[in-house]
Amino acid sequence: MSETQTHFDSPTRPVLLAADSPCGIPLARDAARAFAQSLDPAPSAKAEETLALVVSELATNALRHGGGRFTLELRADADTVHVAVSDPAPAPPRERTPDLNGGTGGFGWPMIRRLTRSVDITQGPGPGKTIHVRLAR
Repeated sequence: MSETQTHFDSPTRPVLLAADSPCGIPLARDAARAFAQSLDPAPSAKAEETLALVVSELATNALRHGGGRFTLELRADADTVHVAVSDPAPAPPRERTPDLNGGTGGFGWPMIRRLTRSVDITQGPGPGKTIHVRLAR
């Protein structure tokens, strides 16, 4: 059985979401958009969509390659939106040649790295990993 938990708070508090099925991906995108819209001042429409895209790619990668579940945390400070996506797999993402014909992917990780200010990977929680990205607000 799939379980999805969502918690939306003011922008001074983090937004948390946990999911273990593909239905969590659009929920993560929606949470990212709602979070961006709650910020004062709100980021530009382009920055909001970039945040939603990065969150969607991180959630998709966690489900496909990271053990089938993820948690998402969104925070913001004066000039940066902080995104953390955790999954149960310890292996870091790996670069691979994008599949232009077979539809097996390979585009998400390079896109995440290009659209963000920085990317850090830490071990934990537990045996898994957390990918931390920062985007301009």
